[in-house]
Amino acid sequence: MCHVIYGSDARQDLQNLLEVDDLAVVLSSKHHTRCIIEFISLSLQLLHLDDAKRLVLESKLSCFHEGIGVCEQLMGIPIPLSYTRLTSRFLVLWHLTLPIILWDDCNWIVVPATFISAASLFCIEEVGVLIEEPFPMLTLDELCKLVHNNIQESIANEKLIRAQLAKRKNSSDNKHSTNGRFNSEV
Repeated sequence: MCHVIYGSDARQDLQNLLEVDDLAVVLSSKHHTRCIIEFISLSLQLLHLDDAKRLVLESKLSCFHEGIGVCEQLMGIPIPLSYTRLTSRFLVLWHLTLPIILWDDCNWIVVPATFISAASLFCIEEVGVLIEEPFPMLTLDELCKLVHNNIQESIANEKLIRAQLAKRKNSSDNKHSTNGRFNSEV
């Protein structure tokens, strides 16, 4: 998604995450994101997971794919520039005529009132411009790095836990403790 938002190089973004031959397949596809999700989905099928865990992961992957589709649709449908121009021109015209219209009723109080009104409405207009294209202000890179690190940690922990359990299971002393687990004392 970074290449869509920032125009970054997909090869450089993915080279540390994928094997060289996998990267070649992803880069040769027209839709990089869908290809990566397909890699993940097929990798899940190769893992020795029970069906319940695999179904949960595939469900989450499907939701992730739908979310990416929505984001790409948002990026692909820009707000016409004429809307933004029309709004800002209307606000300028309105604030130029406001002091003239209110002068007879308010006299000098019209100056700070016009300033407060202009500051408020132009800030709201600027927020509207930012909402039109929300992705550059989101910290998606940091979120992706956090998710990547959490997945790496989870994989490492799973390997350690499996090794510990296999070691306990294969130990010469296979006595069970009162809680049903293998004793760790050898």
